[in-house]
Amino acid sequence: MVPELEKLIAQSSRIVFFGGAGVSTESGIPDFRSVDGLYHQKFDYPPEVMLSHEFFVEHTAEFYRFYREKLIVHGAEPNAAHRRLAELERQGKLTAVITQNIDGLHQAAGSRTVYELHGSTLRNYCTRCGAFYPVEYIEAAGGDGVPRCAECGGLVKPDVVLYGEGLDMDVWAKAEAAVRAADMLIVGGTSLVVYPAASLVRYYRGERLVVINKQPTPADALANLVLHMPIGQALGGPDTAG
Repeated sequence: MVPELEKLIAQSSRIVFFGGAGVSTESGIPDFRSVDGLYHQKFDYPPEVMLSHEFFVEHTAEFYRFYREKLIVHGAEPNAAHRRLAELERQGKLTAVITQNIDGLHQAAGSRTVYELHGSTLRNYCTRCGAFYPVEYIEAAGGDGVPRCAECGGLVKPDVVLYGEGLDMDVWAKAEAAVRAADMLIVGGTSLVVYPAASLVRYYRGERLVVINKQPTPADALANLVLHMPIGQALGGPDTAG
């Protein structure tokens, strides 16, 4: 625990947490931009190309091979950061978690109000009839590996926002409203370089802006407290170690 951070939390009653890939690295899920991240691995195409809407449409089978190998995670469990945020919500101090992650770990830890800006690998839908499927359906796709709807034969697509696709405006509006109403904003595990998500920080008007990230971010100069450390270490404590 960090005493300066705990003091700010104690003073607050409408905390909003805005996080990215760094929140889940302590659960064993690699991020994108660090030295060991997805963007520094060698593939036939750059990951940002393979995770684009255009690639999904034009190279569907190859998209699903990459997606199954790199984006669907197995055995990951919520870490100290996920658990602490869920506990703060149960205490009535935290009003929302806003995440760029697609792994569902915040909900697995018990968080209820979670705005997933980039969707979730746990939800998948038929692009023709709208039928929903669990992640196991994507994993089990036979033949060319492209999942087809059992009802109508349509293409089943992960409910994730690919490059070149717009965000869900309803989710965005709720996230923006939460930030505007917050009396404390904790930004954690994100480099704040992916837009429009990174622009959410602009809507915060309070005086308790905390940035927790291993590397410097564009918001550091605006923050009241900056912690360059793992987020689980910053937020965790004896009550979240179980």
